[in-house]
Amino acid sequence: MTRRLTILGGGNTAFSLAANLALAGNEILIWEHPDFAATLDPIRETGAILLDGAARTGAATIARVTTDAAEALNWSEILLCSVPSYAHQPFIEQIAAHLRPGHVLVLLPGNLGTLACSRALYEQGVEGVILVESDTAPYVCRKSGPDRAVIWGTVTGLGVGVFPASQTNEVLPVLQQLFPGATPYSHVLEAGLAALNPIVHPPGVLLNAGRVERSRGEFWFYEEGVTPAVARTIEALDAERQAVMRAFDLTPVPVAEAFHRAGFGPAGDLWAVINGSRMLTALRAPGALEMRWLTEDVPYGLATWASLAAERDVATPLMEAMITLTSAVLGHDVQAQSRTVVDIGLAGLDQARTVALLEFGQW
Repeated sequence: MTRRLTILGGGNTAFSLAANLALAGNEILIWEHPDFAATLDPIRETGAILLDGAARTGAATIARVTTDAAEALNWSEILLCSVPSYAHQPFIEQIAAHLRPGHVLVLLPGNLGTLACSRALYEQGVEGVILVESDTAPYVCRKSGPDRAVIWGTVTGLGVGVFPASQTNEVLPVLQQLFPGATPYSHVLEAGLAALNPIVHPPGVLLNAGRVERSRGEFWFYEEGVTPAVARTIEALDAERQAVMRAFDLTPVPVAEAFHRAGFGPAGDLWAVINGSRMLTALRAPGALEMRWLTEDVPYGLATWASLAAERDVATPLMEAMITLTSAVLGHDVQAQSRTVVDIGLAGLDQARTVALLEFGQW
């Protein structure tokens, strides 16, 4: 089924989404925050994004590009937003006045941004918007030029949570058309606590910090950087994440199994999954430490989980150590910028009230 779709953002995943979904026959509008309007200039000139890799390939026609939020939100009820978690707030500030009942805002991924955004919209009197977040990005991808992108692999088991959860059955068919194999979580808290990036990226980068700085990212991150010792650290960190999930009456899936279910690699322990993954081993390391794998995945991933853990008296010493080490490595306090249990509206709520909020979305 051909749809009109609005893509919010102009980064790696946003360009890949726009191109892949356009090549599938959809009419695509890309909206970018006015502060980053220049990102759209190459597409405005050519009217297309060139997509390479393992998904659809070719010149993908982009119907429109704009920085006008009203135009973007009038184009489609389906809004696919792929920006760093720290951009959720400025994006919401731009589009809130133009959101209306029936809009479906999908954060790819979300890192519990659905709760933070819904709370912000509630405070502005915006109602009737369904929010969705995924547990990871739908593709392993990169922009390869101003109007080019490459997709090395597609997540075939994308996990999605809906807020309010009572609307899951309404939006799931659309999500599964866009992302075949998409699987629903019980609610967005489960989706946020099942996110994959915060578990893997921070340990991998921090334990390879010297090599990242020295080589400027000129090595294969997963193939060379995630050695058995790094994999053990990731799994130890994952054990703490699982404990947080259990404290909220959720059933966690270990990181190795989650990677396999998502389609990243073969079944096995984390070392086996990663080393058997064609799409992960194709990724180079970040070129610097001051980038999303630390600046997003720690304050909007690990720090948020640690805040939730404290709410339920769960000890997370390794998680706390990763947060502290990130602040030291980057030279600024990432905790001060973090998304907390207060920001997502769950502070002081017992289990019954938490579940009711997640199910019905009533602040």
